[in-house]
Amino acid sequence: MTGLSFLVSTQNLKEAVYFSEKKFTSQYTPQELQLEIKKEIEAHKVLSRCDEVSIVYANTTYTLVPDALFDKNRLSEYLKFNSKILSGDYLAYDTLESQKLHVVYVPFINVNNYLFETFGDFQYYHAATVLVQYVLEKQPSTFATRAYVQVYKDHFDLVILKDGALVLCNSYTYKTPEDLAYYVLFALEQLSLKPDAIETKVLGAIDEEDANFAILYKYIRNIAVLDATDTVVIAERQSHQHLLIKNCF
Repeated sequence: MTGLSFLVSTQNLKEAVYFSEKKFTSQYTPQELQLEIKKEIEAHKVLSRCDEVSIVYANTTYTLVPDALFDKNRLSEYLKFNSKILSGDYLAYDTLESQKLHVVYVPFINVNNYLFETFGDFQYYHAATVLVQYVLEKQPSTFATRAYVQVYKDHFDLVILKDGALVLCNSYTYKTPEDLAYYVLFALEQLSLKPDAIETKVLGAIDEEDANFAILYKYIRNIAVLDATDTVVIAERQSHQHLLIKNCF
């Protein structure tokens, strides 16, 4: 993990009471993450007084499994071919009822245990679950063909809907804007979608002024920053930024 974000919102989920973001210069271990979370909670009383707590894991260690192929007793079988998992890793899954899909992933059990000891019961999800649910429920369109690019510091999630149905949800690591554009264009090509025609929305750590947006716009002209003004308002932050933690409640 290369960062942490904390958000406390009002009960009606309209306004942020507290927000902070920590960016790390290197990958942190689960133990280091737990220490950083503990320090943040102990330093800010507003965090320790939360009535409801949700956590979102945003990493590339996940996969989607159709309901017809899913067995909750064989979670490691779904991940071991495309992710590096250890024998002691705790595996979890989220369920997308409307799509009859399950998102299998590796949460950090030490972080979960710490949060349970601190707050009691809480909810946790993978970022891919929150993203797919948002684009299907908050941006519904029965016949739409769209791409959604959720950008992080060192990877991005790509979700593609074709005729309103989910056809792709995958993560790609990147180092340069050229890397990002290559993977997006390659995915569109594999699905026989024309980059100069498909409607594309970007969100996360991207805006219209940066190099990532510029190179995507070079090849994908029907592209825009996602309008997420229906979410929690964070002062001085654009609506498409930190969308996932604003929609995990």
